[in-house]
Amino acid sequence: MTADIVIPAYKPGPKFIRQLEALCTQKVPVSKIIVINTEEAFFPSDLPERIPFPEQTAFEVHHITKADFDHAGARNLGASYSDADVCIFMTDDAVPSDDDLIAELLKPFSDPEVGVVYARQLPDEKAGITERFSRAFNYPVKSVKKTIEDLPRLGIKTFFCSNVCAAYRRDLFDMCGGFEAPAIFNEDMVLACGLIHRKKAVYYAADAKVTHSHSYTNAQQFSRNFDLAVSQAMHPEVFEEIRSESEGVRYVKAAFGYFVKKGRPFAVFPFLVTVVYRYLGFRLGKRYRTLSRKRILKVTMNPGFFRNLWEKNEG
Repeated sequence: MTADIVIPAYKPGPKFIRQLEALCTQKVPVSKIIVINTEEAFFPSDLPERIPFPEQTAFEVHHITKADFDHAGARNLGASYSDADVCIFMTDDAVPSDDDLIAELLKPFSDPEVGVVYARQLPDEKAGITERFSRAFNYPVKSVKKTIEDLPRLGIKTFFCSNVCAAYRRDLFDMCGGFEAPAIFNEDMVLACGLIHRKKAVYYAADAKVTHSHSYTNAQQFSRNFDLAVSQAMHPEVFEEIRSESEGVRYVKAAFGYFVKKGRPFAVFPFLVTVVYRYLGFRLGKRYRTLSRKRILKVTMNPGFFRNLWEKNEG
């Protein structure tokens, strides 16, 4: 089974270098590493000479403009340069935690029902307790295979999948039409939903591990959840019948127990403030169609997405 990696990049930094170095030492090498870079001026031209890529791994960089970037479109473009059996999508700040990442991502595909496999995300050494809880909550230590039979039990979590590091069986990816573009968020969950409803499975591989975490401010959490809710509002066929608010309640309850277990019960208070920001951003995003363009551009993390969308609708 052959595999290629597609990495959208924008102003790649030290984590991107560590990522490429770690990909070079994998026990199972990939055929290609395909980078879709936004704005050529921000990409180090000497990078291919600085990284010891294995002989069997080709390295390609394709440049696009910031105006052309879209979470789904950039990934679809990267996939178009691949003819491998499996296409692995990674963000440019997801660093393999060991040299078994690719092997562990490919292993579940021995089951023909599995259409996508996503990795476990671990917090980096600078992550705070809230980010550590978030990673533990969303990426537990046990692997799980999710099918349409799990919808009554798991709800929205049935479709949960993350393109921070996820491998797709290429024939099924193409059958679904790739990622639905344009996308502001959740292009991975939308495609996972398509696979689930085609009686395929989404597999969480807990032994496929990447280090990936963020330290968002409350204002950034507001904007991120605004964009998340916009994506849900744009895809009622995925999210309308299975409400995500109940999952949010479960998240908050689990946090209390986690903080107490870690001996940090007072961490609950800043956590609750962040939860309020996230919830308000989510509620506003759900009704983004009622907002002025000026207001949307003020709160979104992805103003280019909206500008392109408005331009397309008016054209």
